[in-house]
Amino acid sequence: MQEKNERDSGGRRTQAERRAETRRALLEAARALIVEKGYAETATPEIVKAANVTRGALYHHFADKADLMRALVLLESEAIAADINAETDTSQTPLDAFMAGAQAYFTAMSVPGRARIMLLEGPTVLGLAEMAEIDRQTGGATLLEGLRHAANHGALKDIPLEPLADLLSSAFDRAALAIANGEDRQAYETATRKLLAGILKE
Repeated sequence: MQEKNERDSGGRRTQAERRAETRRALLEAARALIVEKGYAETATPEIVKAANVTRGALYHHFADKADLMRALVLLESEAIAADINAETDTSQTPLDAFMAGAQAYFTAMSVPGRARIMLLEGPTVLGLAEMAEIDRQTGGATLLEGLRHAANHGALKDIPLEPLADLLSSAFDRAALAIANGEDRQAYETATRKLLAGILKE
């Protein structure tokens, strides 16, 4: 089937531009509906209608609704990682770098709907193993890099880094979900700094 709206005010778009626009429209429509209703209550015909594309276009880009959810989670995860990377660098002390990263993560996860997608709907649909793999490819990689930076400064002696990254990731996720649900962010940041200060002792 042909995708709808193949022309814009500037004339005929290229096939690659049409594909990219259709994919973006599907992801945006799916995101809005899943945030509003939840994944289970969102049907593919609703997504197609909201995106203003054909059903065939959806299945051209995604194998099924779960595949669409997978792409959405990856997109959100990449945005989170970019925000963290923008706020951290190797010139910072390990504790300052981690706190900057934690604060950037809490801010990124405060984007409306993101905590629900990443911490509630995503794990339910994709499973914990796949979510962990996506995390390792994106945000989790930034956390592990931070631990390696700390280890290079002598702040993490005789501590296995990957298990520690998993534990810290879980703690940050729990805090982010609480903050997204209206809990006191400052209190969580204070607790996070105390936790990290205890771990990152030289």
